[in-house]
Amino acid sequence: MIARSVSALSKLFALLFALAVAACGDSGNKQAAPPPPTVTVANPVKRTVSDFDEYVGRFVAIDSVEVRARVSGYLEKVHFTDGQLVKEGDVLFTIDRRPFQNAVDQARATLAQQRANLAFAEADLVRGQQLVRDKTITEQTFEQRQQAKRTAEATVQANEALLRQAELDFHFSVLRAPVSGRIGDRRVSPGNLVLGSLSSSTTLLATIVSYDPIRFEFTFDEASYLRYERIARNGTDVASRGKGVPVSLKLIDEPEFGHVGRMDFIDNAIDRGTGTIRGRAEFRNLDGIFTPGMFARVQVPASPPYEALLVPDVAIGTEQVRKFVFVVGPDNSVSQKFVTLGQLSDGMRVVKDGLLPQDRVVVNGMSRARPGAKVTPEGPGAPAAPGPAASAQK
Repeated sequence: MIARSVSALSKLFALLFALAVAACGDSGNKQAAPPPPTVTVANPVKRTVSDFDEYVGRFVAIDSVEVRARVSGYLEKVHFTDGQLVKEGDVLFTIDRRPFQNAVDQARATLAQQRANLAFAEADLVRGQQLVRDKTITEQTFEQRQQAKRTAEATVQANEALLRQAELDFHFSVLRAPVSGRIGDRRVSPGNLVLGSLSSSTTLLATIVSYDPIRFEFTFDEASYLRYERIARNGTDVASRGKGVPVSLKLIDEPEFGHVGRMDFIDNAIDRGTGTIRGRAEFRNLDGIFTPGMFARVQVPASPPYEALLVPDVAIGTEQVRKFVFVVGPDNSVSQKFVTLGQLSDGMRVVKDGLLPQDRVVVNGMSRARPGAKVTPEGPGAPAAPGPAASAQK
C-alpha cells in the first residue's frame, strides 16, 4: 500500500514538473523582443532656392477719377449702365446743350459785328493817310482814326476769346470718360440741376477706376528695407528701388502664390509713426478679379539664389522652441538632429543648418522612432546596414 502511494506521488511530481517546464517555455516565448519598427527614410533634396518675405497689402487703382461737371445745367441723359467697363472718350452724361448753343451763336454774331467795325476802322485809317498828307484833316484826327482801329482790333480779339469759351462750354456739356476702367453707379438722375465750376460745390456724377494693370501697395519694416538695400548694392536682383523685381501674390482664398507681378516703386521716406516704408508692385488684371481695396499677400525676394537642402515638411518635429529631424545611422539606430529651418517650397522645407546631404531622414513613421532605438529603414535612401558576415568578409 505504501509502495503504491509512493509511486502515485512520483507520478504526480513528474507531471507537475513537466507542467512547470512547459509554463516556463511559454513565458519565454511571450517575452521575446519584437522586431525593430519600420520607417521610411530619404536623403535631403538639393535645390536652388531664394528666401522670401511675405506681406499683407491691398490693391489700388492706377487711375481713379471723379467725374464732375464743368458747366452748370440740367442733366439730360445718362449713357452708361452702373458698373460697366468704359473706354477713354466714351460719352457718359449729356447736359441740356441748348443754352450753350445759344451762347455760341450769340458770340459768333457779336464777333462778326466787331470784325465789321474793324474793317471800317482799317478802311477809314487808309483814307486818313492820304487826307493828312494833303492837309485836309489834322494830325489829331488821323491819330483818332488810328486809335479807333486799335480799339476795334482789341474788341475783335476779346470777342474771339468769348466765342472760344462759349464753344468750350458747349463741348463740356457732354461729359466723356477721361480714362478707361470700370465706372461706379450714377450719383445724379436725369432732370436734376448739375452745378459746374472749379470750386468744391461741383456735382459729383460718377467715379471711374482703372483695372488693368492694377497696383498692389504694402508696407515693410525698416530692418527689411535695410536688408533689401544692402543686398541690392551687392548686385543681386531683390526688392530695392530698382524697378522690375519679380514678386508673387495670392488672394485670401488661394493656397498658392500664383500671380506674378513686378515692383515699380518704393517710397522715399520711412513713416515716423509706424517705422515702416511703403512699397508698390504692378500686376496684370486681364480677368478683372483684382479690385481696388481688396486684401492679398505678396512674396518679395529677400536673398539671392543659393543651394539648399530640403526635406518634406512632415519630417520636421518640434521640441519646445527647437526644430529637429530623426536621422537613421549606418547601424540603423535613430538619432535626433536639431536644425535651422527656412521657407516652405512646394511642400518641402528648407533646412539652412544642422543637416548633411548624406543623412537618412525619417520622413514617415516618426511616431515609431525613438533616439537610440533600432529601426528597419525602407525607401530610396535606406540601404540595409551591413551584417556581421559582410563585415567579416570585408
